[in-house]
Amino acid sequence: MIKGTLHQEDITLINIYAPNTGAPKFVKQLLIELKEDINNNTIIVGDLNTPLTPMDRTSRQKINKEIIELNEKLDQMDLIDIYRKLHPKTAGYTFFSSAHGTFSRIDHILGTKANINKYKRVEIISSIFSDHNAIKLEINYKKKAEKGAKMWRLNNTLLNKQWIIEEIKEEIKYY
Repeated sequence: MIKGTLHQEDITLINIYAPNTGAPKFVKQLLIELKEDINNNTIIVGDLNTPLTPMDRTSRQKINKEIIELNEKLDQMDLIDIYRKLHPKTAGYTFFSSAHGTFSRIDHILGTKANINKYKRVEIISSIFSDHNAIKLEINYKKKAEKGAKMWRLNNTLLNKQWIIEEIKEEIKYY
């Protein structure tokens, strides 16, 4: 988990790697444990080892009970699969299983429903060095510092007054 500031807004990034077996239960339990750290400024990324919809597999297999429960937990927490939200009908894949000869989207970027307008674009980027592809998310951030009453600017003419220059020199000595 990384907490920081991006364009003067708080952001929390959580990276999850789920095990190959029992992944939906693992992710659901982890979300429950991290609930206090997840807010509107949280983005969850990683290899969840779980397709969230039938569209996320070339086999178009139905999703099982554990995945349904994971999706219910995501919904309860107001989390969305950003790729699926921005590409509701696109079958994009992040993983190729050579053993099964199938493609699936098991790597995800999750965000809050409240911030759907901040998610500008998400795309899957092919990789020749791994059996997983990367996912790239572009975020819209509105500039907070705009001209107006919220900005402070030094009146440069004050620097022409000798008494002000002397006071500044004295203050600088304390630093």
